[in-house]
Amino acid sequence: MKKAIIILIILFVQIFSAHVCHAGLFDRLKKLFSSSDQERIDESTIITALKEAISIGTDNAIKSVSELDGYLSNQAIKILIPDNFKMVTDGLRKIGYTKPVDDFILSMNRAAEKAAPEAKSIIIDALKEMTFDDAKKILNGGDTAATDYFKMKTNEKLYDAFEPIISSSVNEVGATRYYKELTSKFALLPFVKAETLNLDDYVTNKALDGLFYMIAEEEKKIRADPTARVTELLEKVFKKQ
Repeated sequence: MKKAIIILIILFVQIFSAHVCHAGLFDRLKKLFSSSDQERIDESTIITALKEAISIGTDNAIKSVSELDGYLSNQAIKILIPDNFKMVTDGLRKIGYTKPVDDFILSMNRAAEKAAPEAKSIIIDALKEMTFDDAKKILNGGDTAATDYFKMKTNEKLYDAFEPIISSSVNEVGATRYYKELTSKFALLPFVKAETLNLDDYVTNKALDGLFYMIAEEEKKIRADPTARVTELLEKVFKKQ
């Protein structure tokens, strides 16, 4: 008897919960299809909404990669040993030099994390230059149209801003030293010639790739997930695309 009562209580809770969820969905549909949402969206509103969307995505992305282990712990953007240098590090691991290799990887990712905050002001400046045609193309584009646009507009400036910070940082945290140690040790092995690597350029490009990857993920979330559209203005505009 007690078991039957418990089952009935569970069923009641499930039915009640489902009703609440559906009610919320209906309320949301009523809001989206209300007369106020059907009003014409002018150029200024579209551009302002896109700026909000990119600002939200950029803030979230930069914050995530700027934190300790923001690159290192994210397997999608973690900066690894370049392919043309991997033979060197694999060889060093085999002869007992695992720690210097791990330290080298850590140092590259720390440098990227330190440079990442510089992206915010550059992307904000690019937002101010967005035209109505740009906004229209982005609204009608793919899931990462806004990210692609800002990558095109800011990549060179971001590189120029990132590179000196990364160059200084890799020396500060030891990446350059580890790189030199690795190549010098591997050079002692017979019949092997280690390839050189422009460390600053490599880490800078990988840092930018990771940053834009995270911005793209935020853009996809804003476009696809209603709960990620944190302002009424964003809901209004993206519903119209």
